Amino acid sequence: MISLIFSKKSFTLLLFITCFAVCAQAQTVIKGFVRDAQTHAPLAFVSVYFKGSKGVVSGEDGSYSISTTNPKNTTLEFSFNGYRVLRKKIEVGVTQDFDASMEVAEMASVTVNSRKRTKYSNRDNPAVDLIRKVVDNREHNRMKAFDYVQYQQYEKMELSLTNKPEKLMHNRLLKNYRFLVENQDTSKIEGKALVPVYIEETISNKFFRKSPSKEKTYVLAKKKVNLGEFVDNDGITRYLNSMYTPIDIYEPNLMLLSNQLLSPISDLAPTFYRFYLGDTVELDGIKLVKLTFAPRNVNDLLFRGSMYVTLDGNYAVQKIQMGLAKHANINWTKELRIKQDFERGADGRYHVVMSNILSEFALSKKASGGLVGERTVSYKNYVINQPAPDSVYEGRPEVYVDAAASGADSFWTANRHTALSATEEKAYTNMDSLKNMKSYRRMMDWATFLLAGYKSAGPFEIGPVNAFYSFNPVEGFRLRFGGRTTPKFSKRLYFETYAAYGFKDDRWKYFLSAAYSFNAKSIYSFPLNYLKVSYQHDTKIPGQELQFVQEDNFLLSFKRGNNNKWLYNDIFTAEYVREFGKNISYTFGFKNWKQQPAGSIIYEKPIATGTSTIPEITTTELSAEIRWAPHEQFYQGKVYRIPINNKYPIFRLRYIAGIKGLVNGDYNYQQLTMNIFKRFYFSQFGYADVVTEGGYIFGQVPYPLLTIHRANQTYAYQLNSFNMMNFMEFVSDHYASVSTDYYFNGFIFNKLPLIKKLKLREVAGFKMVYGGVRRENDPAYNKETFLFPTDEKGQTTTFSLAGKPYMEASVGISNIFKLLRVDLIKRLTYLDNPDVPNWGIRFRARFEF
Repeated sequence: MISLIFSKKSFTLLLFITCFAVCAQAQTVIKGFVRDAQTHAPLAFVSVYFKGSKGVVSGEDGSYSISTTNPKNTTLEFSFNGYRVLRKKIEVGVTQDFDASMEVAEMASVTVNSRKRTKYSNRDNPAVDLIRKVVDNREHNRMKAFDYVQYQQYEKMELSLTNKPEKLMHNRLLKNYRFLVENQDTSKIEGKALVPVYIEETISNKFFRKSPSKEKTYVLAKKKVNLGEFVDNDGITRYLNSMYTPIDIYEPNLMLLSNQLLSPISDLAPTFYRFYLGDTVELDGIKLVKLTFAPRNVNDLLFRGSMYVTLDGNYAVQKIQMGLAKHANINWTKELRIKQDFERGADGRYHVVMSNILSEFALSKKASGGLVGERTVSYKNYVINQPAPDSVYEGRPEVYVDAAASGADSFWTANRHTALSATEEKAYTNMDSLKNMKSYRRMMDWATFLLAGYKSAGPFEIGPVNAFYSFNPVEGFRLRFGGRTTPKFSKRLYFETYAAYGFKDDRWKYFLSAAYSFNAKSIYSFPLNYLKVSYQHDTKIPGQELQFVQEDNFLLSFKRGNNNKWLYNDIFTAEYVREFGKNISYTFGFKNWKQQPAGSIIYEKPIATGTSTIPEITTTELSAEIRWAPHEQFYQGKVYRIPINNKYPIFRLRYIAGIKGLVNGDYNYQQLTMNIFKRFYFSQFGYADVVTEGGYIFGQVPYPLLTIHRANQTYAYQLNSFNMMNFMEFVSDHYASVSTDYYFNGFIFNKLPLIKKLKLREVAGFKMVYGGVRRENDPAYNKETFLFPTDEKGQTTTFSLAGKPYMEASVGISNIFKLLRVDLIKRLTYLDNPDVPNWGIRFRARFEF
């Protein structure tokens, strides 16, 4: 009996082993990842199955694994709402890898029996009803809905060169830097290798209080790559911060790549987006529904992607993945991915725990190489609605707790939320080695010369090269040569000089300056704290205060109309400049200015027998200026700061007092000027830059000392000038002005057939100034002051703005070849003034996203 039992067991075991072996032989196993075909972002919860059989869903990272023993299962299908069904023929009986790339489905219509296409509609659309519930609960689910929030934040920003691995290794430009290209990361973008060239890390403790509203950041440590003296390292940080602004998905509009984009969770979202419901899944007992979205107009600067929304009554986002629409009207950007993960806290709400933004930039969509920027932020240790002492919120919004910790490797190893990859770790040492290489320094030196116009010569810099040669009606052909010292010469003392010669007037011009830095930093880098004295003997166009360019720049030599109003100047200045951490700065100055008329300008007074010519006038001024630019961002160039505009205004208030008798000053007067700049964002409708300014001069002065309104007689479109106004055409002792440039970002052109493929963008502008000259300063009433200039026909060429404002309006097309802007400008008033244009075409070159 026992033997029989054992025999039966043995037979059963043998039968089981035999069947298992047969089944194992016939088993088909497929594994891999599912990704979006365009963004390469992993797709979670994709249905993977053999037709007619049960299947699996992809994981959080897009991974899947499925097996079958049915030899008839030869086609594997991938199904995901909003995407085309993907079918893959497979080999039966073997284990194989397959990474699926899913294409977004055409969402414009569905096929019905009548063979007509039904347009997408928001009406009776459950997906639209759901997104509206998410919008309605937006404020409830935001972090700022709580009275108090505390958490720790780890942030990592990276810049990497990218190309196909073999192209990077054989790039001739990188042949001397083989150690860089060997440090590759091939996991982030499929088919490409990334070589990190810049990394910045920050660990902070964050505190938020709802009432009274206050945010405080305690920076525990900060660490970043130093790219050397030729690069504004702090400017790179500011630029990256502006490009990759931290994302709050519940904000109606998101700042990204220096643009404001409409969020899929906004009141206007159903107007500009299409929404589709996907599968419902369950996570930790909470039901989630997938919501897919895409732009109604594929050329609009909008997102496409998917989010998972909780069905627990909060309608909170549990996960979101999105990228830019394929044909979005944006430059230089091949790819953009945004991903945010949320976790349910003890309070039942969902808090963001990870946010990642990755974008790849290249000269064209087809370029294999480019630059990748990435910002990853992780959050942990949330403390909700537990008040912190009031002392926590005192002082500046951001403070450093322990600067010494920034350099301690042990601190970073212990406190990073996620360890760096081996590639990222090595980037720190690689870039430190790179900046000390002679070949790198030589390459950056020549790059600075070509881009900024300065060439290093030890402790000196020669330049700017674009001012070495120019011409004008007074000087004729003009040559100039100059340079300045660098911190290699001294960290405290800075000198600058140039000499110029005009071959028509046979005169030498020159400039000398010396500055002392009180904080041992460059007098061109933040925060400024220096005293500077200078003397200039040179020519000048009255009323010109150019930004970001030298007045004798070669390109500005080409001017329209009569360009014969000039001055010879002898100017001595002394100024003290101080900047503070809250982007407040002040300037105290002294200026002694002797000006002699040149060209067609003559300083004349009426006398009984005719007119009396005044050869020159001298003024001595004391001035004070305060400037406040909250949250200002900029990249520091060799001479000028290149602003990174944001939504915050910039205020400037200046007071000048002219003192008669002080160092030969001829006049007593006071001048007060207020200037405000503000960028206004209108989401899908673009943005507008608005500048308002007002000024008043107290005292009796001749017209050369009045406000000479900034005109433009070049063929370049100047943002801060009146482009249809002649030089010295209008003067005022009191005035108010407004200047607006509106950028539509392709809102109209994106909807026009054929034109939308060119990615052009519309711009419009309007400029106005209204003011006047009081009788005491008007030569028509006061015979003791200077006569307004006249031309060779005896016609007056300088006027006051009494009675009506000066106005001009423009329309234009920008983003031509991703670079050029062309404006058609119409002058609206004072059309009868002599030699003035009614219409004009102006050009402007600008890199923009």
